[in-house]
Amino acid sequence: MSTTRTYSVPDISCDHCKSAIEAEVAAVADVVSVEVDVADKLVVVTGGDDAMIRAAIDDAGYDIA
Repeated sequence: MSTTRTYSVPDISCDHCKSAIEAEVAAVADVVSVEVDVADKLVVVTGGDDAMIRAAIDDAGYDIA
C-alpha cells in the first residue's frame, strides 16, 4: 500500500506553479499520484520516497514550509 503525504508549499500561486510541481514530482520513481491545490498551497503525493519528493519540489523551484 502506498503512503500519502501532504506538503505545504507557500509559494504556490498559479496554474504554472501547479504544472511545474506536478511534472517534477510525477517523474519521481514509484509516485502513484500527485495533486497540487493552488488555493490551499498544498501538494498531496501518493507513493514515492519522501526525500526524492522533497528534492523534486525543490527542483521545480519551490520551498516546502
